[in-house]
Amino acid sequence: MVATPLGRLVHRHAEQAVVDALSDTRVVLVNGARQSGKSTLVRRLAKAEGTEWRDLDDPLTLQAALSDPGGFVDFPGPMVIDEIQRAPELLLAIKSQVDADPRPGRYLLTGSSRLLALRGLPDTLPGRMETIELWPFAQGEIDGRPDGFIDAVFTQGPALRHTSQLSRADYADRLVRGGYPEAVARTNPRRRQRFFDSYVGDLINRDVMQLSEIERIAELRALIRSLAARSGQLLVVQALGRELGLPGTTTARFLALLEEVFLIKRIPAWSKNISSRAIHTPKVAFADSGVAANLLGVDARSLLRPGSAFGPLLEGFVLMELARQATWADTLVDLYHYRTKDKVEVDAVLESRQGQVVGVEIKAASTVRPDDFRGLHHLAERVGTDFVAGLVLHTGAQTFSFGDRMLAVPVSALWETAAGS
Repeated sequence: MVATPLGRLVHRHAEQAVVDALSDTRVVLVNGARQSGKSTLVRRLAKAEGTEWRDLDDPLTLQAALSDPGGFVDFPGPMVIDEIQRAPELLLAIKSQVDADPRPGRYLLTGSSRLLALRGLPDTLPGRMETIELWPFAQGEIDGRPDGFIDAVFTQGPALRHTSQLSRADYADRLVRGGYPEAVARTNPRRRQRFFDSYVGDLINRDVMQLSEIERIAELRALIRSLAARSGQLLVVQALGRELGLPGTTTARFLALLEEVFLIKRIPAWSKNISSRAIHTPKVAFADSGVAANLLGVDARSLLRPGSAFGPLLEGFVLMELARQATWADTLVDLYHYRTKDKVEVDAVLESRQGQVVGVEIKAASTVRPDDFRGLHHLAERVGTDFVAGLVLHTGAQTFSFGDRMLAVPVSALWETAAGS
């Protein structure tokens, strides 16, 4: 449980994973987007007597780290280093320390970018560091619900049942709110908008600029807005670049930077070598639906109008709820999407380490038709006995069976279903 701007304690599912890692691993990195609650979580866990706290967002602390990395990390007790990406040179000094003293829980780090993966720096700590991703609040963390959908669907398959009390308007409210703690705490839409505007601006001016010198800031901002409109859709780099008048290489570099600072997430294509007709283009999901909605200039009311961005935003929202949940579910799964050259598609494919597969279609309407299961039937035929279930997630209230291993289930099952229910 961690204190938040909501004025109450919020249980973060990642907390137990961090505690477990500290018990047997020398270095633990909590990595994720800015303002997702990393420092709050780590500060709670670091309250033990003797834990040293070092914040690299503080200019004097950062200068000390850069001037003398070895001396900076030389401390007899546990140490927290917040925003380690500002001084990645510290990792070599940390390696020296934990090799000399291999006690678990020596260093607890936080990071707000994937900078560590860019320069081969994780190679300095093989077998010594565990990385735990922390995203903005999941819906179950906000509501105090179990967030057990992945475990439940792999355990129960087509026997899963859920009834929802949420309306389409309720889902629209969740889409524009997103999951950043500061945004969730702001009930005034204008104040929430100010947070989102500042967040994106600071992300570009601080973290993106730290990763790479960028001259075409206006084009980068246009790319971000275009990606917001594509959340949950295929990411065709060359086509996106042509639309914005950017070279393909520049577009690819910008996309990599935005993924490195956790603004977007790519969902890879799934094939399992079962069909030569499968395409390999990834999907893109905005890490937070509230940021995406703000970039598109939509509010909850406008999302309810015909032709609005409700469908794409809902798809990105569901993909990220699944991505969050995959970081703590007991069932180890990888998240993909599936699409063939004949445009048969499944919005999300969950594959367990044992090769079992769950397909998920996302539908913004409250009614479901047999034709909505076309892609799921295609996937089931290809996977055979390893196919656990195919679900169409919808904005209605009830669960309905649509044949062998096929279900229509309310979207809120994602966070309201308990793992063992």
